[in-house]
This record gives sequence, structure tokens and C-alpha cells, in this order.
Amino acid sequence: MLVPLTREKFSQLIPLVATSQQYKYYWGKFPDFLQRLLISVVIAAVYVLLKVFVMPGFGPIVFVLGLIGAFYWLWGPVFWASMRNAKCRRYKYSGFFRGRILDWWITEELVGKQETVDSKGDLVIVENREKRINLEVGDETGFTAQLTAPLRVEHKVIARGQKAEMVVMSNRPDLSRIEEISDIYIPSRDLWVSDYPYLRRDFFPEVSRRIRDRPSQRPRSRRLEEEEQEYRENRVSDRPSQRPRRRRLEEERERGRGGEWETR
Repeated sequence: MLVPLTREKFSQLIPLVATSQQYKYYWGKFPDFLQRLLISVVIAAVYVLLKVFVMPGFGPIVFVLGLIGAFYWLWGPVFWASMRNAKCRRYKYSGFFRGRILDWWITEELVGKQETVDSKGDLVIVENREKRINLEVGDETGFTAQLTAPLRVEHKVIARGQKAEMVVMSNRPDLSRIEEISDIYIPSRDLWVSDYPYLRRDFFPEVSRRIRDRPSQRPRSRRLEEEEQEYRENRVSDRPSQRPRRRRLEEERERGRGGEWETR
């Protein structure tokens, strides 16, 4: 099932400013924090040098830039998460997708290398690999998509056939070509599968519930069938053999020579 979303709803699901989960994602581990801190120290040092040699008229501007740069270790995650959100928000159209997990499997991915020296003085390259879970989801229309994410302990409850929900993005109004997908939500387990948390996890389940509880469209479909049947019956009653008589009765009624239609 694929339900188009309004631009307003999409902007609520993927906000322009980073959420707390997105900030935590880009905060990273301790080495990532040290890298940002080193950048902040370098910027602060550059500010001190510019303060000494720059012209007096540019002092306030240099001070503001230096202050912002010195706190890069703090606001850096907000910036990078917001940039990633903006990359998704550039798509013009989006939709709510509900399908099922068709398959899943586990792979290993190389995430980095380290060079060390062993006790004999030989260079040793250590590869850091991370286990990742791969999900393939699809629906009755034949649409399928795949998502890869770091493997977590809570992923052990994932099974084939479970319902899966996500947001898809496209530049086509009919969503005939999907350009990007969000993280996947499994409502039966209240479980998220993602590398980067695109969606607001406090808001998406509510959107899912509203779409699930929408009134069924079957009564309207039955009414349409009844109207089509009535239309076909009227067309049968207007056969060419009956048209002259009906036209004559209408003319008599207009001239006032007849009250109600006669049946002869």
C-alpha cells in the first residue's frame, strides 16, 4: 500500500533542523568527538592569529567567526544532520508505504583499517568489520526496496511476513519512480531498523495509526457500482425505437396539451 503524503506532513516527519536521535547519530563515538574538538582548537588558534594581524575594522567579524568555529565540536552534529535532512527534503513528493518483510540476511562490511606493528616489527593491517542486517520489503503491487543497517540485538525478533512501514520519496507526482527511502518501522514489534534515523520516531507511529484507521472506501465503491448500473438501465430504456414516442410526449407536455405523460 502506498498513500501520498502532503508536503506539510512530510516536513513534520523529516524536519529541517536535526532531531535528538539525529544529533546523537552524528555525535558519534569518542574518536569522532576528538576530531571535532581538534578542528575547534585549530579554528581558535587561527582566530588568535587573525586578531593580532587583522585590521581593526574587521575585529567584530573575526570575533564572531572565531567564536562560532571554537564551538564546532558542539554544533557540528546539528549542521551535518540538518544537511542530510535537506538532501531528502529536496524531493518534491513523498508517500507512506506499508508492506511486508519479504526476506532478510546478515552480511559483514569493512568500516575501517588500522596499521599496527607486531612483536617482530612487522607491519600488520587490522580490518574493522561490522555486521549489518539487510531487509527486503515489498507489497502486493510488486514494489520492492532494500535497506541495510547495523545489526542490533533487538533485530533478532525480525521475521519474514511482518508488516513494515516507511516513507518513500520521489520527484514524480504519481510516485512511479522511488528515489529514496527512509528507515523502516515494524509496528508489531515497535522496532526501528535504520542506519540514519530520518523520521521523527515520536510522530511517525501516530501517522501510521491514522492511515490504518481511515474509513473504508468500500461503501463509496458500492454506490459507484449502483450508479453505473442505473446508467446502463437508462441507456437501455432510451433505445432508438422508443425515442420518437418519448420526444412526442415531451412536446405535448410543453404545449400544455397533456398533463402527465400518457401510457398508450
